[in-house]
Amino acid sequence: MSGPGSAAAGGRVAARLAGLGLRLPQVAAPLASYRPAVRDGDLVWTAGQLPLVDGRLPRTGRVGEGEGLVPPAEATGLARTCALNALAAVASVVGDLDAVERVVKVVGFIASDPAFTGQPAVLNGASDLLAEVFGDAGHHARSAVGVAVLPLGAPVEVELVVRVR
Repeated sequence: MSGPGSAAAGGRVAARLAGLGLRLPQVAAPLASYRPAVRDGDLVWTAGQLPLVDGRLPRTGRVGEGEGLVPPAEATGLARTCALNALAAVASVVGDLDAVERVVKVVGFIASDPAFTGQPAVLNGASDLLAEVFGDAGHHARSAVGVAVLPLGAPVEVELVVRVR
């Protein structure tokens, strides 16, 4: 890592990310009084990560089918971005993502239209990315929760718990 606000990956994980055409972004600045990630023993807990790209939300609103709603397929891509941002938060406290031994838990919050019940499919965007990056160690327990609204009007928010060495 080159500094406290940067997110770097080394070795194996960096190669997998590059193979997916991805790189870790800068860690998003907290919106309130918290840290993006905290290490406690061999676990790293991230704060909820929004799908920020270059400090901005590419889309706002609730997820669902119909005019004015964020389509589920688009929300799935946003969940993938959230997971990448969460990995950057993990890297900010452990340095090298090769230290990650297992993704333990993923919690996803999906701002949902009242008729929308596809939260698990949306969260697959995050889960699939983690499996692509970490292989079997990326498979995890998870919760996909529909909510009325998220910070800044984001459609999706994801948090991780990972075990590190």
